[in-house]
Amino acid sequence: MATILQLHSGRWQARVRRADAPATSRTFHTKFDAEAWARKQESEQERGVWRDSSESERTTLAQAFDRYAREVTPRKRAQNTERSNLRVLAEERIARLALARVGSHDIAALRDAWMAEGLKPASIKRRMVTLSHVFTVAAREWNMVGLHNPVRAITLVPENNARERRVTDAEIEAICAATGSAGLAVFIRLAVETAMRRGELCALRWKHVNLGACTAHLPHEITKNGYARDVPLSSRAIEILRALPRRIDGRVLGLQPDSVTQAFERAAERVGLDGARFHDLRHEAISRLAPKFQMHELAKITGQRDPRMLMRYYHPCAEDLAKRMG
Repeated sequence: MATILQLHSGRWQARVRRADAPATSRTFHTKFDAEAWARKQESEQERGVWRDSSESERTTLAQAFDRYAREVTPRKRAQNTERSNLRVLAEERIARLALARVGSHDIAALRDAWMAEGLKPASIKRRMVTLSHVFTVAAREWNMVGLHNPVRAITLVPENNARERRVTDAEIEAICAATGSAGLAVFIRLAVETAMRRGELCALRWKHVNLGACTAHLPHEITKNGYARDVPLSSRAIEILRALPRRIDGRVLGLQPDSVTQAFERAAERVGLDGARFHDLRHEAISRLAPKFQMHELAKITGQRDPRMLMRYYHPCAEDLAKRMG
């Protein structure tokens, strides 16, 4: 049977007890909500579909983030990015709520707040993906049967983060000189020559490089999307690689992803290129390769799985297309 009590705080507590099920209780702001919840619990118990939600009612989002960071994140490729997302999420007010209390309206409010702060749609999506997976893992692996995932109920703003800025050779050389680091300068030049991602270059080892065949094999464990690929190396890339000393640890370049990003942006600011990002080099590299290769060939080089990501690099005019038709 259900019991509804008003607490000293003015809130209402609903308690449901049955001989064949554990006692459950929850506190509400109004008596109406308490009675509605109690009726729902009794109905589910009568129909045999009730699930114990006490664990998800005791565990806050902040606690879930901490456990997720310890148990799940270490199995991910992009651990640093996910840890950063979890730290940001843990600082939000929503982190104080119990998992069972988080509704889609809470998630929508969080999305809207980030949009108001000027956060890009892609950044919002990455945070929401992390948040959604926390709920999924809690329901499937942490004995929180019946916990719903409120992130799935909201609509995210479509991404449109494509940057069109091209980087000139003069700007690249200016940034290389401003870094004050021969190693970073090599890293930058190889990024432009190969169109490889920052993390791929950081993880590249000499055993992956075949100078004779002019290729670099990227195994699945170092690529962003988890698919292995072979990257053709230009004569300039081969020249750069041949000039490098061999490291004892087998890595081609002894740099860390975050260090590369920070050093690149500082160097760009020194030469007056505020707002330049390391990822702009990949955009520049692909822009230079696009006129030389068909889209399916370019996709093999860059590792892009979605053709739409490469469409912006192809802008044939009607006259050129007419000439091909004959």
